[in-house]
Amino acid sequence: MAMLLGMSAFGIAACDSDDGPAEETGQSIDNAADDAGDASEDAMDDAEDSAENAADETGDAMDNAADETGDAMDDAGDEMEQAGDDMEDEADDARN
Repeated sequence: MAMLLGMSAFGIAACDSDDGPAEETGQSIDNAADDAGDASEDAMDDAEDSAENAADETGDAMDNAADETGDAMDDAGDEMEQAGDDMEDEADDARN
């Protein structure tokens, strides 16, 4: 019995070390599938990074536009206040 088990183990080990064409083809297919999966994952990561960068740039542009609009409104308010002061001065001069 022990001899039979020993010979079986040797036979199985011998089969594992000598891959046939079907086994090699299977390994090639597995490797190609792994490579394709890795490439797909890399492409998705790149697309995610690009989308995040675009969102960041859009957010920055919107912040800048809001700042510029606020600055323009402040300037317009200052000019209106100055115009009001000028009109008040002219009215005072006209009364005197």
